[in-house]
Amino acid sequence: MIPSLAVHLVMRSRPSKRLQTFPNPAPGRDYRIHMEIPEFTCVCPMTGQPDFGTLHLEYVPDRTCVELKSLKLYIWSYRDQGAFHEAVTNAILDDLVAATKPRYLRLEARFNVRGGIHTSVVAEHRKRGWKA
Repeated sequence: MIPSLAVHLVMRSRPSKRLQTFPNPAPGRDYRIHMEIPEFTCVCPMTGQPDFGTLHLEYVPDRTCVELKSLKLYIWSYRDQGAFHEAVTNAILDDLVAATKPRYLRLEARFNVRGGIHTSVVAEHRKRGWKA
């Protein structure tokens, strides 16, 4: 008889446009969540060359917070997608707002130097009536 062996299955993650959320543990309080995502990549729609950048995400949740693994897989989904810096920053902000409906959300995308130019794009959302 062969002794039993523990078999570990490796579940490979795949890029996904699906952002998952969980209930805000303190919905009665304004507090800020800051995330730095240093490995963002997309593709220049003009040249097909990769663009690299760091995303700085800050938000004040309302009823839900974004789940981190789903955010990682969502960000990964842009790796082979052609997008201008301005368009991709606003698309990510729109998707995060749609998923979490935050009181406030600010996304700054700081792209690495390309052709001697450093680009930063900042997009913000404020829930109607919310003030910092």
